[in-house]
Amino acid sequence: MILALDIGNTNIVIGCMENEKCCFVERVSTNSSKTELEYVVDFKTLLELYEIPMKDITGCIVASVVPPLNNIVISALKKLLRVPPLLVGPGVKTGLNILMDNPSQVGSDLIVDAVAGLHYYGAPIIMIDMGTATTVSVVDRNKNYIGGMILPGVRVSLDSLVNRTSQLPRISLEPPRKIIGKNTIDCMKSGIIIGQASCLDGIIEHIWEELGYETNVVATGGLAGCIIPYCKRKIVYDNELTLKGLDIIYRKNTENQSAERHAKC
Repeated sequence: MILALDIGNTNIVIGCMENEKCCFVERVSTNSSKTELEYVVDFKTLLELYEIPMKDITGCIVASVVPPLNNIVISALKKLLRVPPLLVGPGVKTGLNILMDNPSQVGSDLIVDAVAGLHYYGAPIIMIDMGTATTVSVVDRNKNYIGGMILPGVRVSLDSLVNRTSQLPRISLEPPRKIIGKNTIDCMKSGIIIGQASCLDGIIEHIWEELGYETNVVATGGLAGCIIPYCKRKIVYDNELTLKGLDIIYRKNTENQSAERHAKC
């Protein structure tokens, strides 16, 4: 069993993977002011909550888009698990052919999502990750990662709308009762949720037009579950996509080590 973490700007997604199955998926707030020991307590509490003994965890892998937190989280994991975590980055095998102007600048979360999308859903495919930012990644029919898009996330858009207006209240992300709102709150809910869903539908259509063919589409991220049901295009919602990708990458980079250990035995 391995422990997988994806450090995002708002949340750290955490889960345990065993035999390609996800034992749990949880999120804790990303907090740069937390100490190493505080993260140890957070991770230990989660494992205890799901009754996962520390001795059952044989490895750990981390993807991160928050570099200042990397050393703190990795040190916390070493202290907790007594195994060195693998950090997704340059030199780590992913099996992905990246056709970008500067492949090293592609976020590790995008790479991880693409690895999982390609493995579980096949090429060509569009991956949508809805977090602080909404990211769109494209793998073509030749299994090449060819790029994508970055746009403001759902919560970022909503917060900006509220902060820059004097009369609009803060609202929860709940479905509107009707598309055409009859009061301010319902109008905001409809605008955010239906607006974001329509945005994704439009993005998918534009990508298909540029590619010249249609693709599979899969979405993940903490806010995807609120939006995807209102999209007109068929989009598979996979809350475990990032953890699945981390699991695949971990196995790609440790299979030889495991084989060597078995040979010595």
